[in-house]
Amino acid sequence: MTAPRPPETIEQPAPTVWPLALAFGVTLMFAGLVTHMLVSVVGAILMVTAGIGWWRQVLPEPHVEYVSVPSLPEEDEAWLATRSIRRLAPGEAGHRVRIPVAVQPISAGIKGGLVGGAAMALVALTYGVVMQRSLWYPVNLLAAVAMPGMAQAGVAELRAFDPTALIIGIIAHGVISILAGLLYAVILPMLARRHMLWGGLVAPLLWTGGLWAVLGIVNPVLNARVDWAWFIVSQIVYGLAAGYVVWRAEPIATLQTWPLAARAGIEASGETPPLAEREP
Repeated sequence: MTAPRPPETIEQPAPTVWPLALAFGVTLMFAGLVTHMLVSVVGAILMVTAGIGWWRQVLPEPHVEYVSVPSLPEEDEAWLATRSIRRLAPGEAGHRVRIPVAVQPISAGIKGGLVGGAAMALVALTYGVVMQRSLWYPVNLLAAVAMPGMAQAGVAELRAFDPTALIIGIIAHGVISILAGLLYAVILPMLARRHMLWGGLVAPLLWTGGLWAVLGIVNPVLNARVDWAWFIVSQIVYGLAAGYVVWRAEPIATLQTWPLAARAGIEASGETPPLAEREP
């Protein structure tokens, strides 16, 4: 039984992330054809799960949300009564045409990437000290992606200090962390809810699975040296830290809510001013 609509509200379809998840699952299925069968299996599971979730979003009753419509003061109603009614153009006067209507700033993605990268580095260095008795082991292992000789090195060499590997590892880790943070800033506003769950758990598990499948084919020797349990923990720590920073940032309204003249940077005359800016 559908609950009655509250007064002074309009009914809107409830936000859902299932279409995005379904599309990502299909993408993983096809990506597995050129990487690893496990990627296709993960994609198929995600596709079926998203399809069921999307189905339940609309059947047997569609999920909706009620958006409040504030009433105007009496003086505003009197002013509007003297004006003619016209149809809003897309993007004019707050008319929503695309979602999201607000996005996280680019600076939030950069900050989130740096904070997440620092948190992940602490986990990786802890692994090096606890499991390998060397701070340099995880650094050299990361640099091995760009230094083929390091991937073939023995355990003693991986535990030793290498200035070239240190520089390459820091640069690679910083660039990847910032790019992932920017990706968080773009994607998280499009998710309906549970941002920390998607950014802190689901996303790290998905890209870890993809990296494991690809690295097993591209560089099996390096793949065998990675401790994937610790790797997953470090990715989740990154996702939680970066996701929190991005989520806490002040969102910025997209240009779709601006009039065309404002989006074009033109100071045009004759436009109806907002109610708050009218003189009494």
